[in-house]
Amino acid sequence: MNWIHRRRTASLPSQLHRSGLAWALGVVLSASGLAQSPAERVASMFRAQEPSLHQLYRELHAAPELSWHEVETSKRLASELRAAGAEVTLGVGTNGVVAVLRNGAGPTVLLRCDLDGLPVKEETGLAFASTRRTQDGRGGETAVMHACGHDLHMTAAVGVTRVLATLTNLWKGTVVVVGQPAEEKGSGARAMLRDGLYQRFPRPDFALSLHCHAALPAGEVGVVEGYMLANVDSLDIRVRGVGGHGAYPEATKDPIVLAAQSILALQTIRSREIGALDAVVVTVGSVHGGSKHNVIPEDVALQLTVRSYTDDVRNRTLAAIRRIVRGQAMAAGIPEDRMPEVVVQDEFTPALYNDPALARRLSGVLTGWLGASRVKTVRPAMGGEDFSEFGRTAEKVPLMDLWVGAVPKGQDVAKAPSLHSSRFAPELAPALETAVVALTAEVLELAR
Repeated sequence: MNWIHRRRTASLPSQLHRSGLAWALGVVLSASGLAQSPAERVASMFRAQEPSLHQLYRELHAAPELSWHEVETSKRLASELRAAGAEVTLGVGTNGVVAVLRNGAGPTVLLRCDLDGLPVKEETGLAFASTRRTQDGRGGETAVMHACGHDLHMTAAVGVTRVLATLTNLWKGTVVVVGQPAEEKGSGARAMLRDGLYQRFPRPDFALSLHCHAALPAGEVGVVEGYMLANVDSLDIRVRGVGGHGAYPEATKDPIVLAAQSILALQTIRSREIGALDAVVVTVGSVHGGSKHNVIPEDVALQLTVRSYTDDVRNRTLAAIRRIVRGQAMAAGIPEDRMPEVVVQDEFTPALYNDPALARRLSGVLTGWLGASRVKTVRPAMGGEDFSEFGRTAEKVPLMDLWVGAVPKGQDVAKAPSLHSSRFAPELAPALETAVVALTAEVLELAR
């Protein structure tokens, strides 16, 4: 009997109780399959634990929790990671989970998944669809759904942890599995870092993550070198005027007209202030003003989302927004004490930058494990993801975020429900297997 077999079968009753017969048998079978290649051994182990992972996914999917409220989700993830053999700490950065696997001297690899759901009413028709409703934080009630694939991300992290805890002869060093709260708020990663993630736990040499892709077939992965996702800023602008009777606009300073002029003027930032090869989006997503047909209001509220990649473009865009709305107000004769108010919300998510050398290295590994036809080079997107925060500390940890396809086989990817849609649901079997195998391949490449 080899060492791996002795080590894992010692806790076999616990594995049987915690994770099911298929996983426990997989541990034993993997220990005896030493003639297999690493890719074959990982695939075999995934198949052995697949039923228990599918059950975990279904339970997580049916019980989502909103950002900063992931109490039961974090407990469930912690329980699974602890059962796999990791040292687990709860409550990092509020509801964050940190699990550590140690395997002698060597590199430290951080593997991050996200915990939170979205205030979306599920319409997938799945037998295990979420029916949960909860308080929305503003005194109302909302439905909750895993509409962004975080349930699959957590399940994959558990699968990878189980594999790594068993195949200790294939890697060395330390793996830190992080379950992060409040990704959808763009602030959970900062909370964990402020709570000492890199000081209280082994500091990573590399940080890895993955995310479902709603326009990539299940079974495929997408790699991006460099900027992958955008800076995300949310702005509130209060355009102020001098209200009055709609029949006598000459006696007023109409904030609705001023808001309309400002909205149009903001579009010149993209076309006339930022270079043609630099990406930026300025979208006014909400306009609220007035209460009656014949009343010119005192003010109009605008809500904007601003997307960019570089810090320079971000700073110039935000400065231009402030200058333009003030300039429009000055041209309209608005008095100084009624100038517009521009508030940049603190839920800023910095751009996600995949270290190019790391992305190339891991792309080659993934091609070897999955085959060239399943590893795609994809374009950057203007979505946001606060995994970026793990690479923006003083340590400058190299990051790699991987897209994992979610679209069912045969479905037109152009017509597939998007992330955050009430109808989004990944093709579970191929997407989960690909996620577990791909992440395991990446960790085995780096932890050696």
